[in-house]
Amino acid sequence: MATGFFNVPTAKNEPIKSYAPGSAERKELQAKLAELRAEVRDIPMYIGHKEVRDGQKLSLHPPHDHQHLLGYYYRSSKAQVNEAIEAALAAREAWADLSWEHRASIFLKAAELIAGPYRAELNAATMLGQSKNAFQAEIDSACEIIDFLRFNVQFMTEIYAMQPESSAGIWNRMEWRPLEGFVYALTPFNFTAIAGNLPTSCAMMGNVVVWKPADTQVYSAYVLMKIFREAGVPAGVINLIYPDGVEAAEVVFNHADFAGIHFTGSTAVFQNIWQAIGSKIHKYKSYPRIVGETGGKDFIWAHPSADVKALAVAIVRGAFEYQGQKCSAASRAYIPASIWPKVKEFVLADLATVKMGGTEDFTNFVNAVIDEKSFNKLASYIDNAAKDPTCEIIAGGKYDKSKGYFIEPTIILCQNPRYITMCDELFGPVISIYVYDDAKVEETLDLVNNSSIYALTGAIFSQNRNAAEHATKKLQNAAGNFYINDKPTGAVVGQQPFGGARGSGTNDKAGSMINLLRWVSPRTIKETFVPPVDYRYPFLQKD
Repeated sequence: MATGFFNVPTAKNEPIKSYAPGSAERKELQAKLAELRAEVRDIPMYIGHKEVRDGQKLSLHPPHDHQHLLGYYYRSSKAQVNEAIEAALAAREAWADLSWEHRASIFLKAAELIAGPYRAELNAATMLGQSKNAFQAEIDSACEIIDFLRFNVQFMTEIYAMQPESSAGIWNRMEWRPLEGFVYALTPFNFTAIAGNLPTSCAMMGNVVVWKPADTQVYSAYVLMKIFREAGVPAGVINLIYPDGVEAAEVVFNHADFAGIHFTGSTAVFQNIWQAIGSKIHKYKSYPRIVGETGGKDFIWAHPSADVKALAVAIVRGAFEYQGQKCSAASRAYIPASIWPKVKEFVLADLATVKMGGTEDFTNFVNAVIDEKSFNKLASYIDNAAKDPTCEIIAGGKYDKSKGYFIEPTIILCQNPRYITMCDELFGPVISIYVYDDAKVEETLDLVNNSSIYALTGAIFSQNRNAAEHATKKLQNAAGNFYINDKPTGAVVGQQPFGGARGSGTNDKAGSMINLLRWVSPRTIKETFVPPVDYRYPFLQKD
């Protein structure tokens, strides 16, 4: 068999298309949106070679137009969860044995399919199913998933190239094996890219996967699965199912071949998963890999020297892009009293120009929150703040679910820096602001560090370099992704590996080699060319 040491194409970040008026991509995307709205899709499960349409039939609707029908999918039963596991295990040997360069080729092809013929469809599906505007969809369901696929291929080759030193007469080698068993990928609604990355990063390293997307992301997950199949992912390597989460857990976490979970979602769910795995640890062939990115209560802290206009823009973009439904979205801010009046003026002026509505109208900056459950939760927080004498709603505060789940961009000014909206994750277009005395920089940094269980992202604004350095050191454990003079969102694959610690997850950094290392099990091989034939060492000889 011919072989070689292969260099993969150098990974580069996918350029972001503008979708400006008159552009070719804008016209193509608008046409695809109209096309998808005009059809009703019947979305199957993918279990091994089978497309399964069986069981309870559930409908899919745009969050911003909840009376419109996009399609149907099917609730997977426990039996189908088990079938997906068995299909994965049946595919495992052939997939693990496939030469790495052919695995790489499959996912590089997937990236090219998304960059080209599927770009408009995947973006349109994300816009309709998850209520993202054109730009938010482009940076997610086009650019970020493309970047994940390309950079992960490069990271994979760098891992395989990591080899030990060898001394005279010995050859030391390192094999990077896939995990023994199957990986469970449990993915969120808010990023199509994350939903695609969690199963593919595992599969790329030779693992087989059972993939459960969030119900509210099934519409775009279906498009991803079509792409993976067209790219050449063999049947059974990635199995796409839609079970109830609790029922799936009862099957997955009781299976002897459960080898790991790749998760993005809520902290509470992840903690329950960890507890379930721990209680069943004696059942597994190996200790499972537990990788999760969970909640955030992401902050902006400003020093009195901060650039006021830049700070205001960071608040508007950081808190309200994609309706604050990013794990990294700015959800609390600490602003010094001396600059607050000007910051407030700029923020309110910007919000006065913000439009809210459906994603099909490209002039809308804000769209709908994901579903009625989220809408009701956020409305309750807003109502409670409006009634609390220590709070003042200075922007937004209104909401309406008659057509879609719309909540105005809302700013709550809090006198109490430990008020519930300053501490709890809300996951919506609501930011709470605490105005602090300029003389209490140190005390306010302590608040930032200690008033939330999370540590995902955070940003500081300062034109004073000493103050910036001090805050960076003081907050070293408060955020896994830390920003200086920028909003706390927008991590780019290959540039800012993403993840946090504390209540925000295991910090295994999606978009980096660190994450891929979790999906391999190394084997060290030592080969001795001329082994000894006498057990006696020289020191045993007499003087």
